[in-house]
Amino acid sequence: MASTQKLEHSEKMQKQTFKEAIQQGIPEILPEPKSLDSEISHAPKRKDILTKEEKRLALMNALRYFPKETHEILAKEFSEELKTYGRIYMHRFRPDYEMYARPIQEYPAKCQQAAAIMLMISNNLDPAVAQHPHELITYGGNGSVFQNWAQYLLTMKYLSEMTEEQTLVMYSGHPLGLFPSHTDAPRVVVTNGMMIPNYSKPDDWEKFNALGVTQYGQMTAGSYMYIGPQGIVHGTTITVLNAGRKISNSGEGLEGKLFVTAGLGGMSGAQPKASNIAGCTSITAEINSKAAYKRLEQGWLDEVVEDLDELLTKVQESRRIQEVKAYAYLGNIVDLWEKLVEAEIPVDLGSDQTSLHNPWAGGYYPVGLSYEESNRMLAEEPEKFKERIQETLRRHATAVNALADRGMYFFDYGNAFLLEAGRANADVFKKNGDFKYPSYVQDIMGPMCFDYGFGPFRWVCTSGKPEDLATSDRIAAEVLERLMQDSPKEIQQQMADNIRWIKAAGENKMVVGSQARILYADAQGRIAIAKAFNDAIANGDLSAPVVLGRDHHDVSGTDSPYRETSNIYDGSQFTADMAVQNFAGDAFRGATWISLHNGGGVGWGEVMNGGFGMLLDGSSDAERRLKMMLHWDVNNGIARRSWARNEEAVFAIKRAMEDEPRLKVTLPNFVDEKLLNDLGLKA
Repeated sequence: MASTQKLEHSEKMQKQTFKEAIQQGIPEILPEPKSLDSEISHAPKRKDILTKEEKRLALMNALRYFPKETHEILAKEFSEELKTYGRIYMHRFRPDYEMYARPIQEYPAKCQQAAAIMLMISNNLDPAVAQHPHELITYGGNGSVFQNWAQYLLTMKYLSEMTEEQTLVMYSGHPLGLFPSHTDAPRVVVTNGMMIPNYSKPDDWEKFNALGVTQYGQMTAGSYMYIGPQGIVHGTTITVLNAGRKISNSGEGLEGKLFVTAGLGGMSGAQPKASNIAGCTSITAEINSKAAYKRLEQGWLDEVVEDLDELLTKVQESRRIQEVKAYAYLGNIVDLWEKLVEAEIPVDLGSDQTSLHNPWAGGYYPVGLSYEESNRMLAEEPEKFKERIQETLRRHATAVNALADRGMYFFDYGNAFLLEAGRANADVFKKNGDFKYPSYVQDIMGPMCFDYGFGPFRWVCTSGKPEDLATSDRIAAEVLERLMQDSPKEIQQQMADNIRWIKAAGENKMVVGSQARILYADAQGRIAIAKAFNDAIANGDLSAPVVLGRDHHDVSGTDSPYRETSNIYDGSQFTADMAVQNFAGDAFRGATWISLHNGGGVGWGEVMNGGFGMLLDGSSDAERRLKMMLHWDVNNGIARRSWARNEEAVFAIKRAMEDEPRLKVTLPNFVDEKLLNDLGLKA
């Protein structure tokens, strides 16, 4: 009887369409077990942190998704997964259909908003996009869309059933359910990792994630807004261009200059592509061969070299002839830095983009060990692994210091390099306790972009057609060029850089996964571009709706004292009111979905992220929403930055108030520092 059922089920699955599979949700009859695809990158085994009682609890938590008659089979299977991987992923329930961002009309849905969200989820789990797709991790080593495949199946089923008078509530990947709401409410409300503060240390993530009750959503993984490496490429390009301006002696560009950094896996491998666009020679170190060669195949870098001596010979020649070329060194970044010191090769720009927000679980690897040996030690000897990581960070900092002493401009890219190096007692502090090196936000992005309201505005053409993306690029460029004619001199450079970017974006073949684009724009620019898109959908110039969003790494969305808000100096950089207010404010101003995350680019417990997604469908209602929500989404952050006495933000919020009479913001009064000095409070 059982074998007959299996055969019938197998035949049914073979005939099942994509839409039917989505609508089915968790199948009534167990699918056959699935093995892991060895060609796909997999998450390292996680720390064995649960007690025997807690492992019982983890199994009970996992089994509650399934009917009792399946528990005997699944309990053994999930127990083995927990033992093997340190997590229960429910691999048996991975869908058989191909995972990618299909055109919006291919998703079964009762409303377009739900279909758009399904499209975005699919993109986040596309093997071409995701870092560890079988483990539902999009990027950053632990940035999850869901904790397990049952959550995915149930979520997609709910979305297929949702009407415009319901809201899906997501608790750290778990779909709590569809709740009655109204058309102006968000269709989905996402929270990830909302831990009680005393339970938000790195090992707390290990424990409660293993229990199946929370997850680390990163920034755009668990909020369904990741668009592949392009997002980080753009931010890195803007950063490298402006870093180049900081070291320019007489207005020269980056030709013949060397940029050295690390990380091609967890944080997408944006750096080599960005360095090519910026016009320099670059080396990016990466220890995972699959990650390195994946980026080579995708066209994100030009050459992978495994031998250090060979690499440095090639790099020196590229510099001599001012060749714009992106090299990857297949090996540990510390070996590269130390070799550069030993060989006395000058480096102009230096940074790091390994996933150091996740230092103990595969975000960064110890020098002197292979990738495979490191992963073994990570799982089996976690304390020894931690010791080796901290030893590596100390050597890393020593080599960076040596090159900085010779003239290299080094900046922290907000990946927690300085934070974790400091915790490892590396030589990264000044005498006053501040870090020796600025974060890129402190020196570049904060005063030049965020304080003026410029941040990573992004969109996805839901038709899946490259021609729609090309049309959207043209529209965005035209809008920015028009706005630039009347823009104040304070933001002319930002406008020019982003016009340059959007005009060349298509040529640089940025698309991985969905037909998406990103650029930095202020509130005025975002509203104008979004309205132009909405008009283009209405008149047929764009063939399908467009999804708007942003990286949480933005003006308002992220409270992060070591990255996004590191240029806040009034003491409030350790507060999280801004991100939470952004999340709440977007909800009642028209967002299609909203998200709030503990954690982001610098780690669990270190950041609060608030984000949104919005569907433009060409309607007057969409225009009403976009004007209201995008205005708030940016100006909330400018107002906070202004109150922190950031002069660029004061300028920007005054300009915003002139444009919108209903906006009234509390402005700071500046204190004469002589007064404080006279009181004996000299800085």
